[in-house]
Amino acid sequence: MNSLTLLVIGICVLALGYRYYGAFLAAKVAVIEAQRPTPAHQFRDGKDYHPTNKWVLFGHHFAAIAGAGPLVGPVLAAQYGYLPGALWILIGSVFAGAVQDFIILHASVRHKGHSISRIAERFLGRTAGWCTTFAVIFVLIVALAGLAAVIVNALSESSWGVFTIACTIPIAFLMGQWMYKIRPGKVAEASAIGVALLIIGVLAGHPVSQSRIADWFRLSPSALQIALATYGFIAAVLPVWMLLCPRDYLSTYMKLGTVALLAVGVVLVHPKLSMTATTQYLRGGPVIPGPVWPYVCLTIACGAISGFHTLIGSGTTPKMISDERDMLPIGYGAMLVEGLVGLLALIAACILNQDHYFGINADPTRFHVSAAVAADLSKLAREVGENTLVGRTGGAVTLAVGMASVFRGLPGMKGMVSYWYHFAIMFEALFILTTIDTGTRVARFILQEILSPVYKRFESGTWLPGVILTSFLVTGSWYYLLRGGTIATLWPMLGLANGLLSVIALAIGTTYIMYRSSKRIYALTTFVPFVYMATTIMTCGVQFTWKLWMGPHKDIVGDVVKIALALAIMSLAVIVSAICAVRWARMLTCPKCGPSETEPERDLMRLAEGIDVGE
Repeated sequence: MNSLTLLVIGICVLALGYRYYGAFLAAKVAVIEAQRPTPAHQFRDGKDYHPTNKWVLFGHHFAAIAGAGPLVGPVLAAQYGYLPGALWILIGSVFAGAVQDFIILHASVRHKGHSISRIAERFLGRTAGWCTTFAVIFVLIVALAGLAAVIVNALSESSWGVFTIACTIPIAFLMGQWMYKIRPGKVAEASAIGVALLIIGVLAGHPVSQSRIADWFRLSPSALQIALATYGFIAAVLPVWMLLCPRDYLSTYMKLGTVALLAVGVVLVHPKLSMTATTQYLRGGPVIPGPVWPYVCLTIACGAISGFHTLIGSGTTPKMISDERDMLPIGYGAMLVEGLVGLLALIAACILNQDHYFGINADPTRFHVSAAVAADLSKLAREVGENTLVGRTGGAVTLAVGMASVFRGLPGMKGMVSYWYHFAIMFEALFILTTIDTGTRVARFILQEILSPVYKRFESGTWLPGVILTSFLVTGSWYYLLRGGTIATLWPMLGLANGLLSVIALAIGTTYIMYRSSKRIYALTTFVPFVYMATTIMTCGVQFTWKLWMGPHKDIVGDVVKIALALAIMSLAVIVSAICAVRWARMLTCPKCGPSETEPERDLMRLAEGIDVGE
């Protein structure tokens, strides 16, 4: 099959979904009211609540939700062939992910821009609010470990890659100083400087990798793990303007520009998909150990449905909605664009020769690489400027090779393969580093709010001892998982945690629609994906924990911790779902019973509401 055919089919499905199903949700289910004042106008303070242009806010929202997940997940799921991943991306994004994002955003806008935990407490009580909050912090810790593992596998023993990524830190610092100290408010200038310096960093990586100082940047996996944890801790403690905000600006340009470039490359080069529609690994393979169902839904989380999006849809975005009509393109449309990103990543992986794909992306202990394939990969490694490509698990290297293969087909680009490859590595790592610094900060804020009843000064985001202690606890937690895990264990855990947060969000969304909609049958728009996701994710959770329990155990303590964490997140989802089911039964058996709402005493995610985090 030609890659252009799959891309055109995908764009048509997403466009039709937005035009008809999205419009139905806006007009009938949510009942958008153009004249209704939004929290951005009601509580305008020039800081958190501020009416924002629809397309500016779309860019902000998309940059916040589109992290590394839609890039890495589809690449790993290519193990099953291009068809399972493509179907789940298209069906999941239209009927599940975009629905969840839109309904949660709508609920937040209609309730003063409150967070999902506060919405849960309002409609379901304090227990549901606490469970949602703990689910969020557990999910963040698991996600940070899983995403960090992708960077470790992509940059291990690669002096060119490590040098380029190391350059992004002083670049972000310079941008922060430029925007807030040297030339306050000159965002365009700072962004232009940042992008130019990034390109220089990529180009300079090659001579550095051939120089005497190359060994300074050639780090082992354990050294990279420590470096990432140290970076996450420092970034979470530093003022937000100094590193986090400039990195967000920088990554936004990189996200939109590179994704657009990849789409243009696929259109112009339109390479053939070398991967078959389905492979012999539908029952599990060397990349993902589980069967195509439910693991394809677990692996491709962020490109189809992501619980993380609820942090944005009930965080900064609802406080910036100027007109309720803007919720459709922002809440529903941005998720469909993320689905398109996932489809492009899947295409980039599937244009590779099948043996090359598994040779790069599979653990060498689980997949035998023939002499012929090893020779091909050795030649390809020299072309992209790496020592080896065999066994570079995690998806990032596979995606970079696929993207470089597309770009080399453009006019005049055949001799630039190594630069395109390292540009793609930098592009992916920049996504993940943004999530690591932002995610660690968000988890730190939530932990501070949880600890504030014990000691009131934890409420303050400027109390340095509390900031350092909570940042250390969060960073130490995900570093512990990272140190003792692999992509084969950490990525399914990330998908499991992310999926369970989606289950919670869809359950809350169903309750909200039953309370607010004129016809309770409209609650099926969230209830059907809730049932599917609950069945899929719980099945996968049981399979995953059973496999961990049965071993073999290289680190029995670490495996017990992973099992306990998985069971904890599953239990929280079950509790919230059970509370919702009781409310649903009450409303259906007692039509005259009115909605039962309680005003939350405090918001457990109050400190984190102004922070964006992409998965």
